[in-house]
Amino acid sequence: MKRLKDFFWLFLIAGVIIYYDGNFLCFGDNTFTWKGDKRNLTTKKIELTNFEETQAILGERDEFLQMVDRKFGCRVVSRGNFIELHGDFSEVSRAEKVILELQKLYRNVGIISIEDVSGVIKLVKTNRSDEMQKIFGETIIVAANGKHIHAKSLGQQNYIEALKKNVVTFGVGAAGTGKTFLAVAMAAYYLRVRGVKKIILTRPAVEAGEKLGFLPGDMQEKVDPYLRPLYDALQEILGFDMYQKFFSRGVIEIAPLAYMRGRTLSDAFIILDEAQNTTSKQMKMFLTRLGFNSRMAITGDLSQIDLPHGVKSGLGEAVEILKGVKGVGICEMDSIDVVRHEIVSKIIDAYDRFDAFMEF
Repeated sequence: MKRLKDFFWLFLIAGVIIYYDGNFLCFGDNTFTWKGDKRNLTTKKIELTNFEETQAILGERDEFLQMVDRKFGCRVVSRGNFIELHGDFSEVSRAEKVILELQKLYRNVGIISIEDVSGVIKLVKTNRSDEMQKIFGETIIVAANGKHIHAKSLGQQNYIEALKKNVVTFGVGAAGTGKTFLAVAMAAYYLRVRGVKKIILTRPAVEAGEKLGFLPGDMQEKVDPYLRPLYDALQEILGFDMYQKFFSRGVIEIAPLAYMRGRTLSDAFIILDEAQNTTSKQMKMFLTRLGFNSRMAITGDLSQIDLPHGVKSGLGEAVEILKGVKGVGICEMDSIDVVRHEIVSKIIDAYDRFDAFMEF
């Protein structure tokens, strides 16, 4: 009787195997599938060079590895100097491409940031991995903390090239596209190589939809809240001590836009931030301050204008008027160039769809 039962189970198992045509595809780490499954599961192993490279690619507490795991829906495991990928063949292939690109990046610059990982993942997921060499191949400047400042998207790379090529460059785009930060990085680069003698930062003193009332202190203290993003970027790139040294010597100058009238700005890299809140007259006044051996970067987001109702933005007007003028570069960036939290891109796209619907 026992032998009869054994034969029964043997024939049952054989029948299942015949029915599925030998459909066991892979076993490993408690994972298996049938070829009859619509998924095509696979396992890939990537060998890293040494402990330092492995740690850089994994991130602190495997943070970078977990990002790859979440974004591609495959299991990512580190074992010594190896990274193993388990999951659907197409997703594993894309995750593998991310790891290999991060490996190249580490070998080029010796450090990987969370922004780098996010940028590489975004390029691979949008099937634009062929752009990586152009984007990550060039470092603008090495920050005080050792971080390599470079583009994170093709739009940002085009913006950097425009800043190098043109005397006046407009960077127009949504929040988080790196317009201001990259302009500050280029200003710091030109200062470091002595292409200019000073950096001048300015922006219109317009509140973002709310009245702050009377601000105490001298002029510098009054404009500080408006220029905080520029301060933060400069301190990150130059380091706090160098920033303070340059500031005390007048190498870095901060001034409200209203105080620009009558000046000629020579041997300087001038950045006008939040330019969407300039009026037409203010923009013309600012552009005509340009002196010899100077460069200008004008940044703004035309979807965040805080001017009184009916007042035209000087940024939008200038972009239209100066198109095609030699020496003037105009770069427009969109949500795909956003390097903040991934949900920021989705928020921007949602607002754009809403605005388009309301206009329709």
